[in-house]
Amino acid sequence: MRKQKKIVVFSGAGISAESGLDTFRDSGGLWANHNVEDVATPNAWIKNKNLVLDFYNKRRKHAFNAKPNIAHHCIASLEDSFEVQIITQNIDKLHERSGSSNVLHLHGEIDMVKSTGTNKIYKHGNKDVLNGDLCPDGHQLRPHVVWFGEDVPNMNKAMSIISSADVLIITGTSLNVFPASNIIFYAPKMSVKYLIDPSNVRIKDIDNLIVYKEKASVGIPKIVDKLLTGNL
Repeated sequence: MRKQKKIVVFSGAGISAESGLDTFRDSGGLWANHNVEDVATPNAWIKNKNLVLDFYNKRRKHAFNAKPNIAHHCIASLEDSFEVQIITQNIDKLHERSGSSNVLHLHGEIDMVKSTGTNKIYKHGNKDVLNGDLCPDGHQLRPHVVWFGEDVPNMNKAMSIISSADVLIITGTSLNVFPASNIIFYAPKMSVKYLIDPSNVRIKDIDNLIVYKEKASVGIPKIVDKLLTGNL
């Protein structure tokens, strides 16, 4: 029987932005001076593989050079006292690098690649992926990311995780990327829910929601302190 409270953290690009990584929704649909449709869709891959690969090679280097910030570290510290599961839309692995051990990636992982022929996933590290790089079965490798217009393989697992949360922490997400944004509604009605974001994120029809209109680096330490001192 589970004794510890289960804390689920649902994180988005805002928490990584404080570590210097680009977001796109704050810049009119542009991501590092690219239209998202040109670098993060299946059609973009068909149209110009070299452009897509170059874009993600740069994202990979930026991610590896970035460092977890205080929000990442505070979330990781919760594991000393609670059962903690992170569900993230981010591909940068900053949660893991801060010490978090239970992280589910909804949109892929920047240090992994996927075979375009078999969908097998391979560890790739910080190396570039080039046109002509093949998997052992002879198929072109692509970034292991979920592009706009593709299914999200971990959605059912995420819904299952969030459905048993005692506390849900939502941070760094505009809740505009579907279907990922819908999973918060699978949290139990009586669970305590915290939303930390400086923008006007609107959530309708959700019970027990406490809003901190602050950046993750400011709001997360406050909530972690409340959780650790029992002041839910």
